[in-house]
Amino acid sequence: MRIPILKIQNILLVSVQIELDDQSALQLQEDLLTKIQETAAGGIVLDLTSLDMVDSFIGKVIGDIVSMSKLMGSNVVITGIQPAVAITLIELGISLNGVLTAMDLEKGVDLLKSAV
Repeated sequence: MRIPILKIQNILLVSVQIELDDQSALQLQEDLLTKIQETAAGGIVLDLTSLDMVDSFIGKVIGDIVSMSKLMGSNVVITGIQPAVAITLIELGISLNGVLTAMDLEKGVDLLKSAV
């Protein structure tokens, strides 16, 4: 199942509404990087509100998505990180340096607009 990527002005909105498995996480990574290239988006809001937990592979893919997006010139804001997800990312040593975070999608879009 593909995760929709919406474009609003110069921002891509990605709201993960399913539990990610390895295949869907890799598909999201590929789809998002392609969309960044096609649109030259200046920012991405990655909403993880629906993710209750992540395993090491999904955590790595999230970190990779952030790093690759930044390499392609897009600022990233992650919204809605649940406590278990935050704990897992830190325990895995996944660095999200320079990534802005917000509690919800609306605040994430506002934060990104002020940063872009």
